[in-house]
Amino acid sequence: MINIPKGTKDVLPSEVYLWHHVERTARKTAESFAFREIRTPVFEYTELFSRGVGDTTDIVNKEMYTFLDKGNRSVTLRPEGTAGVARAFVGNGLAGGAMPFKAYYLISAFRYERPQAGRLREFHQFGAELYGAAGAYADAEIISFADAFLKNLGLKAVKLQINSIGCKTCRAAYNEALKEYFSPRLSEMCEDCNARFSKNPMRMLDCKNENCKAHTAGAPRMLDYLCGDCKAHFGEVKNLLDRAGVAYTVNPSIVRGLDYYSRTVFEFVSDAAGAQGTVLGGGRYDSLLEQMGEKSVPAVGFAAGMERLLMVIAAENAPVPKDECVDCYLAGMDSAARTQAFLLAAELRKKGVSCEVDLMDRSLKAQFKYADKIGARYVAVIGEKELEEGAAEVKDMQSSVSQRVKFCDLGKLFG
Repeated sequence: MINIPKGTKDVLPSEVYLWHHVERTARKTAESFAFREIRTPVFEYTELFSRGVGDTTDIVNKEMYTFLDKGNRSVTLRPEGTAGVARAFVGNGLAGGAMPFKAYYLISAFRYERPQAGRLREFHQFGAELYGAAGAYADAEIISFADAFLKNLGLKAVKLQINSIGCKTCRAAYNEALKEYFSPRLSEMCEDCNARFSKNPMRMLDCKNENCKAHTAGAPRMLDYLCGDCKAHFGEVKNLLDRAGVAYTVNPSIVRGLDYYSRTVFEFVSDAAGAQGTVLGGGRYDSLLEQMGEKSVPAVGFAAGMERLLMVIAAENAPVPKDECVDCYLAGMDSAARTQAFLLAAELRKKGVSCEVDLMDRSLKAQFKYADKIGARYVAVIGEKELEEGAAEVKDMQSSVSQRVKFCDLGKLFG
């Protein structure tokens, strides 16, 4: 037997309904905010991610699945969704259409990293992108969208944290302050932090090394270095969230591993499934298109990891619709009855009723046992007498109440 690749997971029929629930909630919430779905390729030219995500990030340096295709071109399985949407936005001339451009996606993505709970090498994301609006209202809308999505899933223990990481102007001064602070501590910090020191010192604040965390705890805060415009922008975002009833706390330690972020950044975090982790994260990235060599367009968005979301839903015991995929099982007692059951199932399916019939030549007792296992709501029994009468003996598997129903009226059981 060939084993499943490390860091991947099968989603079995018995659990896929949970994914459908999250995906339906995502689509419904997106539509309420007037976002429309976009679908981009699973793989792109590697340059898109090296320029769009940033060549100082762990994603580009360590985690991408990159290979040469048969035309000797370097292509990469997408490690996230934003860069692909940015490429589609520019490549399809969407900047010339109605603005703001608002899109959401449900995708699989790939990163070569150590698998752990809620984090796989093939993982899935729900994300949203808003292009064209530079003001605080867009930030507040995207955060409100994310907040509504999580509330619509019935999650109560997820908390919103926000921060501002400034713009190019104020971050230049902040980077100098970080270098001054970290310079005498570099010898005690990890190899990654030493590499980030000259290229992007803010990324040192995101290091997971425990020894490095002890040094970063006392580092200067970006909030103390915000320029007047960034300070006003952040203040307006907070005011809009306050007035919209979206609860949050300011967390100055939130930074971003992706180089294109600026100003507002945010995370929805939860410790319901163990150690506190991010369920959904996002922010503003006005310089993304410019970083990719295109004309600058302001943008803001978020992404949520589906695997982590499902863990939190289970840990919180949030309400989830039951998996009711089979409305009626039609049990035939002999060959003629099985034929009638097959034909009745065909008619019921045309009316949108989910049906199963015996395909294994089982006894009636075994058919009932199978119907119970698959969660069928009704079992319609057809035998010699039922064929003569043109009516089935229908048992409600929840109440155990049986009734005689004419073949032509079976559809009425399901509205």
